[in-house]
Amino acid sequence: MPHTSSRRRYDAYRAQMRERLARMRRDGAVVSRQGTERSLRRSRSFGALLREFLRLLGPSRRSLALALGTLTVSTLLGLVPPAATKFAIDNVFGGAPLAPSVRGLFPESWTTLDTPRGLLVALAVGMIALTAVRLVIGLWGRWLATRTVKRVQNAVRRLAFAHAADLPLHRLQSLKSGGLVSMLREDAGGVGDLVFSMVYNPWRAIIQLLGSLAVLAYTDWRLLLGSVLLLPMVWFTHRTWIARIRPLHRDIKATRDAIDGHATETFSGIRVVRGFARTAAERNRYAEGSHLMARQEINVWWWSRGIEVVWEIMIPVASALLLWYGGMQVLEGTLTTGDLILFLTYLVMLLGPLEALATSATNFQASLAGLDRVLDLVAEPAELPDRAGALMPVRSEIRGRVEVRDVRFSYPGAEREVLRGVSLVAEPGQMVALVGASGSGKTTLCNLIARFSDPTDGAILLDGTDLRDLRLAGYRQLLGIVEQDVFLFDGTVAENIAYARRDASDEQIREAARIAFADRFIEEMPAGYATIIGERGVRLSGGQRQRIAIARAVLADPRILILDEATSNLDSESERFIQAALATLMRSRTSFVIAHRLSTIQHADRIVVIRDGLVDDQGTHAELMERSGHYRHMVALQTAPPIQLASGAVTNS
Repeated sequence: MPHTSSRRRYDAYRAQMRERLARMRRDGAVVSRQGTERSLRRSRSFGALLREFLRLLGPSRRSLALALGTLTVSTLLGLVPPAATKFAIDNVFGGAPLAPSVRGLFPESWTTLDTPRGLLVALAVGMIALTAVRLVIGLWGRWLATRTVKRVQNAVRRLAFAHAADLPLHRLQSLKSGGLVSMLREDAGGVGDLVFSMVYNPWRAIIQLLGSLAVLAYTDWRLLLGSVLLLPMVWFTHRTWIARIRPLHRDIKATRDAIDGHATETFSGIRVVRGFARTAAERNRYAEGSHLMARQEINVWWWSRGIEVVWEIMIPVASALLLWYGGMQVLEGTLTTGDLILFLTYLVMLLGPLEALATSATNFQASLAGLDRVLDLVAEPAELPDRAGALMPVRSEIRGRVEVRDVRFSYPGAEREVLRGVSLVAEPGQMVALVGASGSGKTTLCNLIARFSDPTDGAILLDGTDLRDLRLAGYRQLLGIVEQDVFLFDGTVAENIAYARRDASDEQIREAARIAFADRFIEEMPAGYATIIGERGVRLSGGQRQRIAIARAVLADPRILILDEATSNLDSESERFIQAALATLMRSRTSFVIAHRLSTIQHADRIVVIRDGLVDDQGTHAELMERSGHYRHMVALQTAPPIQLASGAVTNS
């Protein structure tokens, strides 16, 4: 990959963003599934996202409603203490008696309220008691809201993970694993943060706003009218800035996915990276991606600060104008000094929520963008949904006859068919070997038998029943698969062998390892079957990983066995033991074996020669050697002595 500085990439990003904006205004948004053009427009309105968020709350809605109720009470209680300032100025320090409407709220026997000193003590005690009650109620409400956050985060992460695990293989293969993990961690987790940023904090601001408006209306409606003129500023700032900010957050998340995917890819292939001395190049590539994301984040920061600048100008200006007008009313005797102080105090309490509503709308755009991406993910069609009335296969009733009937298949988006009318029958207990050149369609056919995909045309039948008429989860329980590229999980040896049967006993695990000729090296490990093998089994050799994978398939006790070069990483001695073990294992199971070394499948019940997506011929080894020129040619290539080419390279004749 050519070296490109983060500055140049950011300049290209800005140019692309301007072009997309122009196209939006001219032609409307052009939506692409993976492109950034979609991210520049808000694919879902705020109302649609809010409805989806409330739906995702599920059973937590009641807990959130209770939290909002306690928040309402604590916020209203918080509006009371500032009123004490008015009474202290007018009635304690000014010596004026309490207004009859206020004095009538308390019993006549409370004579202490009729003296300045007693009233001051009552105000102080009342404020302390009110603050204590407000603190307890508010803390309980925040605990309820925090619990709701964690519940929503866990629920959305489970939902996103479960749906991602059910996506079609071709879709999963198009996603970067690091980016998908980042979405599950950051975006799905950010949905829970909306409880505070989009609901809890704005609700508090709204209650404080309405309460402050009520107090201001009681004090002087003309001053209230002047302050209400600031309300349109909330709509104006939202209209001007917010529509631009959320799409930018989507772009940042797309860049973050690419960075996480690159990091995952680099460390997964660290041997290749180091083997080709590309460590410095990958380090620079990671730094360039991080710098690009930092520039994007700074760009969003500037857009977000625009709202703060507007309000930092408007609040002092509005306060100064209202102070001038209120001061003139005091000088003219229309208002008392306490009334003016009361009004200015509640004015600050009014302007604060207005600013909070405007800035919070900016702050939760990142979480809304994450919610939008999660909704995109869960809206994608899942892998091979069961047909209505699909049957659950019963293991004891399965004979294992597999028929491939005129199957055609092409990958999504591809024009060329990988399989072009393949037909074959595997009788119960037969071993069927699939041979052919790389890319001929052998692995694709096995993927269709495993029902990782459905045929484009034709059908695959198990005991006469179309696989599409069987419950997918039930059918998969009948399978055992061992691939050339073995995947093991970060856990113990025993956990990996028992992956398909978590209820397996220690004796069953050891027996499976013995059949796979894995017991000897396992028992030589320091912790035996309890040895941690590391991510993807990095602490094992290739042959050891292969034998554990075979033991895993043995323990699964499948009715249909698929082996894709299952003995490719074994030494000659181990391979002889494994071949004997597999022969015993496959005797009562229908088995499909992909092999490039033809010597390993000469004993197969049927050998199917696949050539360019078609069945070229099929039969036993002896039959094919007699009548199939293509099969004889493949055998000859593997058994002939090497010849010297003109370039000096050595190959088989």
